Amino acid sequence: MKFALLVLKAPFQHQASASALAFARASLDQGHQLVRVFFYEEGVQNANRLAAPSAPDTNLVHLWSNLASEQGVDLVVCASAGLRRGLREANLAPGFRISGLGQLIEATIIADRLVTFGG
Repeated sequence: MKFALLVLKAPFQHQASASALAFARASLDQGHQLVRVFFYEEGVQNANRLAAPSAPDTNLVHLWSNLASEQGVDLVVCASAGLRRGLREANLAPGFRISGLGQLIEATIIADRLVTFGG
């Protein structure tokens, strides 16, 4: 099965990001395909490399980056949502890229299921 994920909450204020990451890893472990993870609204904060969590094991920004490098997962940050929150290309964590809502629409068309976290 092909999944696309939509993450709507920041990593350190809500469980949505951690749940999305766990779902992504479990899906891949089960042999499913992850078409794309799209970060929108407050979820764009998951891509901020300047974030400084209190404990390294809860650094979801780093864990998302690892997923991208290890599994080749496409991590897309909404351009307009990022700009509204001060997120620029210069402070993106490795593995993330900025693009428009068209990437979410495309992922929804390609995937069998869109799973939303934090909505």
